[in-house]
Amino acid sequence: MKVRRRSRLPVSIQKRLLEHFVAGTPARSAAELVGVNRNTATLYYRKLREIIAEQIAHEAPVSGEIEVDESYFGGHRKGKRGRGAAGKVAVFGLLKRHGRVHAVMIPNAGHQTLMSIIRRKVQPDSIVYSDSWHAYDKLDVSEFHHERIDHSRHLALGRNHINGIENFWSQAKRHLRRYNGIPRKDFHLFLAECEWRFNIRSPAKLLKILTQWAKLSA
Repeated sequence: MKVRRRSRLPVSIQKRLLEHFVAGTPARSAAELVGVNRNTATLYYRKLREIIAEQIAHEAPVSGEIEVDESYFGGHRKGKRGRGAAGKVAVFGLLKRHGRVHAVMIPNAGHQTLMSIIRRKVQPDSIVYSDSWHAYDKLDVSEFHHERIDHSRHLALGRNHINGIENFWSQAKRHLRRYNGIPRKDFHLFLAECEWRFNIRSPAKLLKILTQWAKLSA
């Protein structure tokens, strides 16, 4: 794990910024409320996202019933939407039902890219639910049990659906919409933040965990 230099900000200021971060206050507003320079708050928020990304990167693979899907993040543009849309950030996610989600930026939605992530993050013999995207055909002849839903016909058929991971996409996009554009080089940090928030949910727990990770006294 990356060795991080301790912040020179007083602990009391760090705690207030951390509370605003958990509450979803933009860095610019947090800076004004706490009484620090806007760049100071922005840099501190970035360090918090780096800490979150480092911590969740080491989570163990999941098993059981797993939903997989891709999504595309970015501003509204004319032209093609969804898979293959120009200028969008492609993201792949998998969600353990009644458990945690994992999301990662991807260079493409081809079968090699998606299968390598699934094999790294999902234990064999798990049930994997997907839509009818052809890249998931490889799951039919893999170490996983594959169920797919054809969204042109049904949104769900009993337990055969990917509603959970689609709910995560909706929440993540709603959270990121408050930012006026995110540089592609930083998008993975914001995505990790969305993953962390979705998995923990409770603001009190988020604050407690992040306080420990940031090595601030309780």
